[in-house]
Amino acid sequence: MTYTLTNEHIELYKLLKILDLVDTGGQAKVIIENEHVMRNGELETRKRAKIRKGEQIQIGDIVIDIN
Repeated sequence: MTYTLTNEHIELYKLLKILDLVDTGGQAKVIIENEHVMRNGELETRKRAKIRKGEQIQIGDIVIDIN
């Protein structure tokens, strides 16, 4: 899966919501808090982490490349 940024960055929980991986921002925050999100191969637990071009987010089997 690929997401193309329209701004300099996007907060991690907002990315999950925009891509319809969750129904609400609250669900996204829980997934992040419960250590289900990898950012560039490392665990990411910051809900408002600023995701930028060139990064890769992984949630289970879903891989998101940021362009």
